Amino acid sequence: MMNYRKYTRQYFMPPVSCLKWAEKEYVDHAPVWCSVDLRDGNQALVVPMSLEQKIQFFKLLVQVGFKEIEVGFPAASDTEYQFLRRLIEEDLIPDDVTVQVLTQAREHIIRKTFEALKGAKNAIVHVYNSTSLAQREQVFHKSKEEILQIAVDGAKLLKKLAEEEGANYRFEYSPESFTGTEVDYAVDVCNAVLDIWQPTADRKAIINLPSTVQMSMPHVYASQVEYVNAHLKYRENVVISLHPHNDRGCGISDAELGLLAGADRIEGTLFGNGERTGNVDIVTLAMNMYAQGVNPELDFSDMTAVTEAYETYTGMKVDERSPYSGALVFAAFSGSHQDAIAKGMKYREEHHCETWTVPYLPIDPTDIGRSYDADVIRINSQSGKGGVGYILEQHYGLRLPKKMREAMGYITKGVSDTQHKELMPEEIFQLFKEKFENITEPYRIEEVHFKQHNGIIAEVTANYDGKTSVIVASGNGRLNAVSNALKKHFRLEYDLVTYEEHALEQSSSSRAIAYVGIRDKSGKIHWGSGLDVDIIRASIDALLTAVNHMVESHTKEV
Repeated sequence: MMNYRKYTRQYFMPPVSCLKWAEKEYVDHAPVWCSVDLRDGNQALVVPMSLEQKIQFFKLLVQVGFKEIEVGFPAASDTEYQFLRRLIEEDLIPDDVTVQVLTQAREHIIRKTFEALKGAKNAIVHVYNSTSLAQREQVFHKSKEEILQIAVDGAKLLKKLAEEEGANYRFEYSPESFTGTEVDYAVDVCNAVLDIWQPTADRKAIINLPSTVQMSMPHVYASQVEYVNAHLKYRENVVISLHPHNDRGCGISDAELGLLAGADRIEGTLFGNGERTGNVDIVTLAMNMYAQGVNPELDFSDMTAVTEAYETYTGMKVDERSPYSGALVFAAFSGSHQDAIAKGMKYREEHHCETWTVPYLPIDPTDIGRSYDADVIRINSQSGKGGVGYILEQHYGLRLPKKMREAMGYITKGVSDTQHKELMPEEIFQLFKEKFENITEPYRIEEVHFKQHNGIIAEVTANYDGKTSVIVASGNGRLNAVSNALKKHFRLEYDLVTYEEHALEQSSSSRAIAYVGIRDKSGKIHWGSGLDVDIIRASIDALLTAVNHMVESHTKEV
């Protein structure tokens, strides 16, 4: 039996909360982005990246548009140390990119970190120590004053070493396990650190508020951020950064509400890799902004390439349903969804829409390098006429009549259901040809001649059951005359109810396709199509196919 009573809320609401952030509707500008893929993301891998993989990943992050990249914990391992040295010594860091390194607030680790940084043009030294009640009591056995002093001593050493080296590094401080720390105490620690650093407009300090372990609903985290935002010293010269983890599955929400509450910066990873359940997914966070008309200032226009590179370097897999980046996130199998998407796309074309409002597609898939044909309309046993019709039109130029799309939809669903598989466009097209195009058994028309006299007179040479007959009949048009000939001679009972045609290629020698629907005496409609450079011949072949369908159907019923 699960014992929920042993759990209690370990977070602390701020002493004062005004919730002004809740009045904001959306995040209206991009934060400062800092990728921690190469440190936090890497340390969470079963097999951490090799030095060469980290270099290639660094180049990918630069290409995407990150201007701040946490490259590692140089004192943690030789690979981490050598990676930073390679970046510096081989001049792999663009002038507009700042590398960030992480260190505990411990003297030997801080000194090793500064050693690794020698020669770096732009760097952030990120120092941290844990401040939560649980860590103070259970791990360190120290008072609030003693924990604060650890932070102050670390801040002093960062400042001292930077001054000794003449390095204009920026500094960042994290009260690790912030979410389990009394908020007013966290502010006291951060302010004590800031008093040491004395941040200025041209050398701002970063105060990072990590949800090292997610403990609360997102609005609580936002309220904590709001309190810090209101009580930090030197606020105009401080960048408030967030580092949300995802233990409660709320990493995105924490980040978005935290930005509304006054944060300026986000630390996270591509696709949310990180310890336990991971970090905040920067791809999703950035694309959420993009989908609301806000420039995220990161380039995911080739999402597939970014995804494939990430999977190659990390050995991780991006889930098929991962927002924006997953292989199936734009895929519509449901018939009603497919129909709505197809109609939405047609509406956009007809109305020359400038904004994106297509049902079921939060963004235009082509914006991130995906395609409608391959990624959006997918056909299986759950699909409907709209999706099948869309595939045939987009891939093969076939504009089936509405009721014929319905018939084709049922046939496609049946085949998919029987075979237990998704059908590819070429399979759907082949199915259409088999079922509806130029079927010449049991009836076949070998030759037709027309002349005009009180309408149209058709002389039809038809074959049935091995016998060839020449039939003459009149009608109000060529197709009607041929239809009357078949009905008259073979005693067929049906009404011609639908006839549509269109060219398949735009040229003087283009082929034409015709669609014909006939209704038998029971009221059932049977369909056929014909394809020929001569539209009259295409129409006759379509009629004949529909008639042969009807005869086959009646034979099966008997």
